[in-house]
Amino acid sequence: MSIRTKLLLSYAAMLIVPLILMLTTALLLVVAFRGDLRNVAHLYETQVEGFEEGDFQRLVHQTILRNPGLLRDQRYLDELSNEMKDQDTFLVVRVDDRNVYASAGIRPHAAVLESLPTYRHVTYQHTEHAKPFQNELYTTYQYDLLTAEGQPASLFVLTRVDPLVHLARQSFPYLFTSFLVILVLTHALLTYFMSKRIIRPLRELRRAAGEIKDGQLSRRVRVDGKDEIGQLGMAFEEMRVRLQQSLEIQKQYEANRKELVANISHDLKTPITAIRGYVDGILEGVADSPEKSEAYIRTIAAKAAQMDHLIDELFLYSKLDLNRLPFAFEPVPVGAFLADWAEELAFELEKKRVKLEAKLDLDEDLVVSVDRDSFRRVLTNVIQNSLKYMDKSEREIRLEASRQGEDIVLAIEDNGSGISAEALPFIFDRFYRADQSRNADTGGSGLGLAIAKQIMEGHGGDIRADSTLGVGTRITLLLPILLEGTDDK
Repeated sequence: MSIRTKLLLSYAAMLIVPLILMLTTALLLVVAFRGDLRNVAHLYETQVEGFEEGDFQRLVHQTILRNPGLLRDQRYLDELSNEMKDQDTFLVVRVDDRNVYASAGIRPHAAVLESLPTYRHVTYQHTEHAKPFQNELYTTYQYDLLTAEGQPASLFVLTRVDPLVHLARQSFPYLFTSFLVILVLTHALLTYFMSKRIIRPLRELRRAAGEIKDGQLSRRVRVDGKDEIGQLGMAFEEMRVRLQQSLEIQKQYEANRKELVANISHDLKTPITAIRGYVDGILEGVADSPEKSEAYIRTIAAKAAQMDHLIDELFLYSKLDLNRLPFAFEPVPVGAFLADWAEELAFELEKKRVKLEAKLDLDEDLVVSVDRDSFRRVLTNVIQNSLKYMDKSEREIRLEASRQGEDIVLAIEDNGSGISAEALPFIFDRFYRADQSRNADTGGSGLGLAIAKQIMEGHGGDIRADSTLGVGTRITLLLPILLEGTDDK
């Protein structure tokens, strides 16, 4: 049985069961207090404020008619009035169109007495419910008869009716019908809206589950609300988003894997092809002199070293990418460390006729947490990348180090050929070269800056690049400060 059917049945039971119980209880009460069901239809007409027509009938037929002289018996009429006054009921006797008796409670209401109907004929009997007299309502019982002397007389019994009670009784059928209609409509609307609020989100979840099963993850799960189903919808939507992201990452990994295989194949095939060519030249006797043989062998050795370097770079990048390269972090006074490195770098660059300008504006007590060898690898890769693209007669590299907030900022700027705006966002991707020709002059593993980025992120820092084509490139390294103002190293 579906949830919707269960809800409909439960709401139907909520509607039907109370109605059956109400009707059963009402019938049982009628039977208990009325004796049978035949008087149910007359229950409204016969019961008024505790004085019934049956009482009036007994008063007239069993008392007055048997002894008409009681109509003029003041003592009897006073006793009868006293018995009726607790029920707001009053007695009036009229003989020959003249009121010969009126209960004490009704005497001050002259307008009521004057408005009583006239004598009709013997045995005339009439009941008028809730007749208005000025600002009050009275139910009037009239019975016409003859006195002992044969004079026409009318006996009136008046019962004061509360207007609100009268209105409720008068409107009871309409109120009861309205109650039933409202009850039915309320339950019907409640059933509809509640089932709609529950079933529609469940259908949406079922649709989304079917789409996910078929591999369609782009459509959003539209289930809102703060109830359990809304929370389930939010959790389902979060699951869909994460699953979509994981699949996109998996696709990206697969694309990267294919690209990696293609790049490795390209970068390894180039030196292997050269090595095979020079080996074939030696075997075929092309190197027919000791000088040529030595040149071929040196070329083969250089290409083999290039392959070895590429493999080492690739192995290092793979370990960094898989977070399998442990860093030996240690507190390092960054000012002294960079000063020593800049001194060594100046000596190496002088051999290559590259001018170095260093401006290290750092306090001696600033300490960073780094792996010395790994951080040196970052600096070396950045410098090597700058050297590859220097195309001016006077080659320069500028170092600037300073503190900015909670970070140490090291900028390495060159006056090389620069990088185009289209290529700049990709220079930290593996195997990416701004020079797509991959020639020997500007070639390399294509992993230098990618390795540098991985190491910097592993140190909790960052690496950025700014470049102007034809002017030069600026690489900025950011490292968080570990300690300051301490003499303990």
